[in-house]
Amino acid sequence: MVPVIPRLHELLFLIVVASAAPACAACPNNPDALGTERVLTVDPASYPRVGRKHFPLTLPLRAMEVVLTFDDGPEPGSTARVLDALARECVRATFFVLGRSADAHPALVRRALMEGHTVAYHSFAHPLLNHMPVEAAEAEINRGFTAVDTALYGKAERSPVTPFFRFPGFASNRALLERLEQRRIAVFGADLWASDWNPMTPARQLALVLGRLGSTRSGIILFHDTKAQTAAMLPAFLRALKSRGYAVVHVVAPTRQAASN
Repeated sequence: MVPVIPRLHELLFLIVVASAAPACAACPNNPDALGTERVLTVDPASYPRVGRKHFPLTLPLRAMEVVLTFDDGPEPGSTARVLDALARECVRATFFVLGRSADAHPALVRRALMEGHTVAYHSFAHPLLNHMPVEAAEAEINRGFTAVDTALYGKAERSPVTPFFRFPGFASNRALLERLEQRRIAVFGADLWASDWNPMTPARQLALVLGRLGSTRSGIILFHDTKAQTAAMLPAFLRALKSRGYAVVHVVAPTRQAASN
């Protein structure tokens, strides 16, 4: 049976409603859940580039607040386990999705969206864009926008539905950054990362991330939902955030009507 894809305006309505709902509402079947403390609307006009690993500024987070982000998915198996772990704790995250993976696994990106997560973009095929001619790099970015929005909404419009982008390998350059800023698309870096592109045990990865978070005390955290070690580590990480007094912030884009004003 072919899954029914809601029409674009219906999905946008659902996203707005989900974003407007109280972030810290009770978590079904888990009264001790970490939860999502608050929702932060990120306007690309005010925050064109964020993440101190790569840019001078980051999101306006308070001490002990984190934004959870996942790159390179979706990937059958590991992405589903990541979504399961987030759902158990009623935590919302941001997924920077590859267009080719959205093409291959559209049900997984639709699941992420319908469970309240922000779905953003990470190019189509993960090339290092600063090694390409600018026009070819922008075409690669646009191809990713089209593939992800088609998987989510059944069609793609001129501008991406969610104006958030992360460069593969953080390989940006001035020309591409300026073009995205002109299009009012926010570029996300990170404030700390899990280094989960390196093979390690889930326990080692947990210790590494918690140690780095202990130094920064807040920030945008980069994971990869394509990594089995990350999926295995995530439940313990979320419980550690809870026990150590951290709060999760969910980032969303302005509504399109607000963004056009």
